[in-house]
Amino acid sequence: MKRFGLATQIFVALILGIIVGIVFYGNETAIAILAPIGDIFIHLIKMIVLPIVIAALIVSIAGVGDIKKLGKLGGKTLLYFESVTTLAIAIGLLAANLFQPGAGVDTSSLKANDISKYEETVKTTGTPSVGETIVHLVPTNVFESFTKGDLLPIIFFTVFLGLGIAAIGEKGKPVLTFFEGILEAVFWVTNLIMKLAPVGVFALIGVNVAKFGAASLLPLGKLVLAVYVTMIFFVLVVLGVIAKISGTSIFVLMKVLKDELILAFTTASSEAVLPRLMDKMEKFGCPKSITSFVIPTGYTFNLDGSSIYQALASLFVAQMYGIHLSVMQQITLLLVLMLTSKGMAGVPGASFVVLLTTLGTMGLPIEGVAFIAGIDRILDMIRTAVNVLGNSLATIVMSKWEGKFDQDKAKQYVDSIKESKESKVA
Repeated sequence: MKRFGLATQIFVALILGIIVGIVFYGNETAIAILAPIGDIFIHLIKMIVLPIVIAALIVSIAGVGDIKKLGKLGGKTLLYFESVTTLAIAIGLLAANLFQPGAGVDTSSLKANDISKYEETVKTTGTPSVGETIVHLVPTNVFESFTKGDLLPIIFFTVFLGLGIAAIGEKGKPVLTFFEGILEAVFWVTNLIMKLAPVGVFALIGVNVAKFGAASLLPLGKLVLAVYVTMIFFVLVVLGVIAKISGTSIFVLMKVLKDELILAFTTASSEAVLPRLMDKMEKFGCPKSITSFVIPTGYTFNLDGSSIYQALASLFVAQMYGIHLSVMQQITLLLVLMLTSKGMAGVPGASFVVLLTTLGTMGLPIEGVAFIAGIDRILDMIRTAVNVLGNSLATIVMSKWEGKFDQDKAKQYVDSIKESKESKVA
């Protein structure tokens, strides 16, 4: 008898959620019932993210215990992140010029959504300089960073704590054992929460469709198409080439991460898959010390999907208002996005905040973002999946670069997935 895997369950939940959303379009009672269910699932995921990142980093870094090796890994990782995200921004700009998604869009036929909370964030935070971004890495109060869920200062503190535990030798072993126990326990909780994923996806999709309706896609269909086509091109060509150079295949990686990519796509939350992503990449042959550092850092610095989206959306707004940007202005836009997409890390609604900041810096009308807000969930789904895939590949690249990728372990894991699939069918 065939048993349905998590990916199939989530896909069915997605279809059912869309149907329920269409049937109950505009029904406030249905929205009020579904919204808390989806919110609870996302809260459950966010609840376990920080404990896993902290415990995994401490366990892996205390195991390495070498600040020179860590500094070398950090430098290589940031170089790779900056190179790939800059390429993603450039491809987004080229796609916007090719597709012209904003040309001919009648703003009078579009519904403007409320973006005041994002505008307020921009006013409050401003556009951080490179120096301010670097200073932000070092927390003044680590407990405040924990409360805000601000990953970069937390990673900074945790790295030093891990090195400290390694440095004190025998005295640090009980602390290390404690965090190893925490890591195992939180992974157990993760597996429990994942059983609720189909219910969470059903509610999240149902609420979104019930709020905005399928008709909201039509006026901005060209933008949706441009974003999806560009993202698919980036994955197959750019990430595909990087994967090939790294000695693997992007299709093999997608097969390994099938459940996680579908979950990221349907929930539009990269946090929803972070624990399982770290676990999967270790099973795929990447050492814990690299996986625990690269993936959490990549969640801030290596957002390929978000970079493409921000470039496309910026030019979409310019085109919608009939503003022509010269080649030099678009190069300036690329440089601005290189800074703002990193500087706004950890801010709630980061993609909108980055977009508003970028438009303001370039002198483009920020009110254009209000028209995109209604379809942002549809765009967020694909960019989240691309972000997850990009960070997974980055872990393999860094493992290869450090000469620590276990090719035999990767092959065994892929073979075990095939065997598991065959046993389910049987």
